[in-house]
Amino acid sequence: MFTTPFDATHFLLFLTAAVLLAIAPGPGMLYVLARSLAGGKREGILSALGTFLGGMVHILAAALGVSIILAKSAVAFATVKYVGAAYLCFLGVQMIREVRREKANPENAIQRDVRRDAQPARNPLWQGVATEVLNPKTALFFLSFIPQFVNRGAGHVFLQFVALGTISVAMNTTADLIVIMVAGPLGERTRASATFRRRQRAVTGAIMIGLGTYLATSKSP
Repeated sequence: MFTTPFDATHFLLFLTAAVLLAIAPGPGMLYVLARSLAGGKREGILSALGTFLGGMVHILAAALGVSIILAKSAVAFATVKYVGAAYLCFLGVQMIREVRREKANPENAIQRDVRRDAQPARNPLWQGVATEVLNPKTALFFLSFIPQFVNRGAGHVFLQFVALGTISVAMNTTADLIVIMVAGPLGERTRASATFRRRQRAVTGAIMIGLGTYLATSKSP
């Protein structure tokens, strides 16, 4: 009989959190959207596939690192989980602080976005890969988020990490592709509306704080 290594409650929490984080239009989604609006759906799709491949590089690297930590010490693995939960809370606080700074200085945020979107166009697939691979925040996020849901007692930590990571990256890419398909007026509003972006970042920040707090105080599988 097939048995899953994932604790049912934690896996449901993982799926819920992954969906909420995927649909929040963060920097990755806005980057893909900007490429789509500038070069059409084909360029947007290639960019989304590039960020997917870049995300998988981080997943594989993080899975290998966590597996090595597990082999060394159970205490070290627990430390990774607690530090990761704290980092999720930190990310949430940073998002909310950015919202307040942007609200106080909206011109700076607009100028930053203009500079980013004015960069010369390159191969969208490989630029998407490079954008994701060279982003250390992505690596730190996966190292803090995924281990919270790995069932250490079930073994096969590397495979668990890769499976959960692949689900998370695939959800992000699916959300990106949906945005690309409706990139017209809705896409313009998503990118251009500073109020909309501030609200989504504030909500995402609150989700990150709540998730990190819950995972730090709940019993791990």
